[in-house]
Amino acid sequence: MTFSTFIKAAALATVVFLPANAALAKDDLVVNLVNEPATLDPHMQWNPDSYYVYRNIFDNLVTRDDAGEIVPQVAESWKQLSDTELELDIREGITFHDGEALTADDVVYSVKRITDPEFSSPQLGQFNSIIDAKKIDEDTVVLTTKSPYPALLAQLVKLSIVPEHIASKLGKEGFNEAPVGSGPYKFAGWDRGVQVKLTRNDAYWGEQGAFKTVTFKSVPDASTRVANLRAGTADLVVSLDSDLAMQLEGSTEAQVLSAPTERVGFMGMNTLVAPLDDPEIRRAAAMAIDREGIVEGILRGGETVASQMATSAHFGFVDSAEPIPFDLEKAREIVEAKGDAAKVPMKFATSPVYDQRIVQAIQQMLNEAGFDVEISMTDMATYLKSAQNPDQNARPQLSFGRWSCACQDVDGVQYPLLHSSSNWSRVNDPELDALLETGRTTLDKEARLAAYAQVQKIVADNTYIMPLYQAAALYGASKGLEWQPTANESLFLNRMSWKD
Repeated sequence: MTFSTFIKAAALATVVFLPANAALAKDDLVVNLVNEPATLDPHMQWNPDSYYVYRNIFDNLVTRDDAGEIVPQVAESWKQLSDTELELDIREGITFHDGEALTADDVVYSVKRITDPEFSSPQLGQFNSIIDAKKIDEDTVVLTTKSPYPALLAQLVKLSIVPEHIASKLGKEGFNEAPVGSGPYKFAGWDRGVQVKLTRNDAYWGEQGAFKTVTFKSVPDASTRVANLRAGTADLVVSLDSDLAMQLEGSTEAQVLSAPTERVGFMGMNTLVAPLDDPEIRRAAAMAIDREGIVEGILRGGETVASQMATSAHFGFVDSAEPIPFDLEKAREIVEAKGDAAKVPMKFATSPVYDQRIVQAIQQMLNEAGFDVEISMTDMATYLKSAQNPDQNARPQLSFGRWSCACQDVDGVQYPLLHSSSNWSRVNDPELDALLETGRTTLDKEARLAAYAQVQKIVADNTYIMPLYQAAALYGASKGLEWQPTANESLFLNRMSWKD
């Protein structure tokens, strides 16, 4: 069996779901993450290890079903009142884990909390088009945006509702230590550096979880995660690479589950500091990277070369875009011509959550072109803090990342990474800013597509960022786990079940 056939077979192996109340042979599901969560406050982080856990503690305003369609959650229906006003009907009968009812006031509080600049949410750039949230009555909230915002509903997929009576009293740190939501699982404890424990919310208004408890463990080494799966001490492990997935081929106790994602792997470049403030040097760095070699020779898990910071699943994807060609000799010529200006030592930031084979390959490719690149490995929390440092000079010149907005709209990818106002951006281009603002403030689809076509041209012409590949997610799972991964990379525990 070829690996591609194996992956397809594995992905189809879990299409059947058991009823939520089916008899189970397992009470505790053990999940191996790469790192422990950076935070369990859903308004304070969007990294995978945090999201995997807290998304099961909280309900969001809306969500996506397994087919990727936006469907009700806290908001059971909605309607556009005007170009800038969205009315949300809040579902009755939802209670937080402390027994208090979730109300329209909690929705308003959650929106204002995450959009408050002083709160400093890393997700602010995805929600700062919202300028007001008002309670109309006990079941109705109206959101107002500063201008038409066509990606609003898609972004609200990520907006978790927190209880005002708890979060407002505990503050950021306190709420992170003891998060209370209304989701299908409750926070039960956090042994720092080791594990987070959740228990099933038996009073949940929606579909019940199949497992009484779920334990998320931090296991940075991927080989150890696979060993745990084989030994039966883990039931689900994340972030496999193709080599590890192949080790599970033919296993009697484990399976590989996969799904193409909205996530784009990329090399970030700090265009505001030397030597990458020179567009010719950025171009040389981009030309030095053999993306096909990375996809076909290293990843081999269903990934494809990316021509832009978007996938075909995103609104605003430019079909005609071509990836920057690999040309090592041309890259070397540019570096040599630039001399010492191109040979400034550069830090290449990464974290264990990422595939270090790719990071090391990129480092080698850049150094072969004449650059002086050193890998800087830190834990995910430190990596994220560095990436958002307001002092550009304190940020690394290079970084490896994989970005997904889970919104299927390029606004959620390109605005935070490229607009000068974003705390993630390393670019300052007024023309680019204006086009990104047009893309997120007009309801005219054709005008949006035209704006994003121009965005792609400017980004490519200036080599502001280096898209590498569209990622595929590979998971290892016990044979008994019934679950189909989705493009948004969510681990919805109440969509999983167990079969002996």
